[in-house]
Amino acid sequence: MKIRGAGATYLSDRVYRLWPDHMDAVDAEKLLQTPLHALHLEMGAKMVAFAGYDMAVQYPTGVLKEHLHTREKAGLFDVSHMGEFHVSGPDALALVQRIGVNDASMLEVGQVQYSAMCAEDGCIVDDLTVLRFADHFMLVVNASRRAQDWSFISGHADGMDVTLSDRSDSTGLLALQGPKAPDVLARVMPELDLDGLEYYHHSTGDALGTSLIVARMGYTGEDGFEISVPAADGARIAERLLGDARVRPAGLGARDSLRLEAGLCLYGHDIDETTSPVEAGLGWTIGKRRRAEGGFPGAGTILRQIADGPARRLVGLRLAGRAPARAGAVILNPDGAPVGAVTSGGFGPTVGAAIAMGYVPAALAAEGTALGIELRGRVLDAVVAGLPFVPHRYFKASKGAPA
Repeated sequence: MKIRGAGATYLSDRVYRLWPDHMDAVDAEKLLQTPLHALHLEMGAKMVAFAGYDMAVQYPTGVLKEHLHTREKAGLFDVSHMGEFHVSGPDALALVQRIGVNDASMLEVGQVQYSAMCAEDGCIVDDLTVLRFADHFMLVVNASRRAQDWSFISGHADGMDVTLSDRSDSTGLLALQGPKAPDVLARVMPELDLDGLEYYHHSTGDALGTSLIVARMGYTGEDGFEISVPAADGARIAERLLGDARVRPAGLGARDSLRLEAGLCLYGHDIDETTSPVEAGLGWTIGKRRRAEGGFPGAGTILRQIADGPARRLVGLRLAGRAPARAGAVILNPDGAPVGAVTSGGFGPTVGAAIAMGYVPAALAAEGTALGIELRGRVLDAVVAGLPFVPHRYFKASKGAPA
């Protein structure tokens, strides 16, 4: 095994908590900065500590307008804090298969796959996306788990003929999300041939004087793209995209409310080292071959849960009224006994109601089940709701429209 770029200094994992109720007080001088940091300050962003970085949580227009603008037109998010690892060499596919629950052998060049890395007990070390290129794989991991993920992957690479490269610090990542994103990208970067690029596919090309990797994917439930750029070009590319009147900057606050409405898990809240993919509703990532052959950490527990059903499940919750339940709020059964806890919660601007996700016993996970949530000394009525709260609008080239 060869390792490149592994000398980075990682900050404490405690600095990963998210707006609005999970911020840590940290020494600002120790926070890392993304390539867009100066641009955020110039645009008047409110900055917060997230995953060891000084990140924009909102801009002067506020989270609500950023959220709704992304749903209606296009929002631009700076997600350059995400980790980016590259795996190459004769055993690259074998390593990706060894660490992930999904079947990377099914990937064709140009495809993207969502997966998870699990410990031997079947619980999630991290969730990630896997991009397949002609000669290597690119793994995009959560910023808060970058150090742990590098250690996990490196440990499983012992004895294999692979080269691991950490390019997190040399790249920026921009997420252009919303129904107008394709039109914006076509206008700003006409050099790119994105016709027919389907959801969870990627393309590499040159535009605006630099080399880009453009993947049709995102974390909002909307159509959109994640654009990997050299760090030195990140701010310049962002300014060009923001030059289109249909695009507005959006921060972590809107990113969180959008992904909650889309029913997407956040590591450290809805999934972590105490939850399995099956409990979290991610059993679909484990395909037929993996179910038959195993061969990944935690396979015994995970395959048993698929066969027998998990004892608890992650569910959507819709609350009566507009008061949101935050992470950690106790979930009560109809008799008033504690049965679980909220993992993510807030007000859903598109839904027009307070929504949340949390784990409950499997017997209480059916849609329509009445529950309660403790909030500041009182109990709010809640009902188990189907996920996502807002239908996804991902693009499918075969139909020529979002779906």
